Amino acid sequence: MDPLDFIADYLSDHEEGMKNLIAAFLNKVMIIEALQQAGAIPYERTDARKAYRNGYKNRSLKTRYGELTLQKPQFREFPFETQVFGRYARVEKALVNAVVESYLQGVSTRRVQEIVAHLGIEHLSPASVSRMAKDLDEQVQAFLLRPIEQATPYLFVDASYYRVREGVRYVTKAVLVVAGVREDGYREILGARITDCENEAFWSGLFEDLKERGLTGVQLVVSDGHTGIQKAAEAAFLGASWQMCQVHCTRAVLKNIAKKDQSEVAEWLREAYGSEQNLQKVADHLNARGYRKAANTIERFLPGLMSYTAFPKKHWKRLRTTNMVERVNKELKRRTKVAEIFPNDESLLRVVGSILMDINEEWVASRKYLTMGEE
Repeated sequence: MDPLDFIADYLSDHEEGMKNLIAAFLNKVMIIEALQQAGAIPYERTDARKAYRNGYKNRSLKTRYGELTLQKPQFREFPFETQVFGRYARVEKALVNAVVESYLQGVSTRRVQEIVAHLGIEHLSPASVSRMAKDLDEQVQAFLLRPIEQATPYLFVDASYYRVREGVRYVTKAVLVVAGVREDGYREILGARITDCENEAFWSGLFEDLKERGLTGVQLVVSDGHTGIQKAAEAAFLGASWQMCQVHCTRAVLKNIAKKDQSEVAEWLREAYGSEQNLQKVADHLNARGYRKAANTIERFLPGLMSYTAFPKKHWKRLRTTNMVERVNKELKRRTKVAEIFPNDESLLRVVGSILMDINEEWVASRKYLTMGEE
């Protein structure tokens, strides 16, 4: 199918267009997998060939856009293996599970009922939901509790927020994601935890859990300015330092700046980052103009705004902010949008954990995030 045809489908019918696009992409993925497993392209004569193709078998896959019919390649000599159904379905199952749990608890809205019908799961029984949850929970827990096998000099922490049902109330809870850059330069998702409290005791407990799983070699912890994280990081990782994310610092300062002056102040901060003296000058200037709270914010975070400069200059761009893990949280929000409200903490962690597993697999398979050592 020509790419222009996909665009035409998408413009005329958004959901049908997305189904066609996803199906085409996943079929292409399986063709590439088949070429790798066969060791040769179709009709190629080569001693490297391991198997001959034997047509296709239709296989359905339920997604948030509806049910897809995919063409799974077949071999004569041995079964064809693909990651498409396992990896893609894992997240879909977690999302379906969250939606159906709400539905079965009798607290679903008309919107949730529409999603349930759209996903084709009107008749999913409580027993099926329970079995699905148990299987996913085992996978997620194995991932979140796995040993950390490499030293991790750079640690990044950030949060995203979700609505969760507690009894008859709906409350906002934070999902904290901890990621790191290992000594070999690759990124890794190290852990995730749901919390409604971000004090020093919470952070200390989280960091101790990571250490018990094998986390070593931490030299820098990059985060926003949540209360207690700096003290907890310095206590848990002796000899390590804390870096305040410059993006979060700018946001915190601008909250106390009149809208008409925000662009100018943001530019001052961009130019001052990297120099403690220049940052202090910005704080003094803001204080002189009557922006005392903004000046105090800079001075409060100043001890943690320069830590990244103690590391190789080639790493500075990556270490100044939490952008690496913020992109993870943005992906979590995008892919959990269909659930809207989660019925409990367990359901939220099930979905988030499944998505983090996918992201981690992609990171390990991609190129290095940083060039380390003498490379």
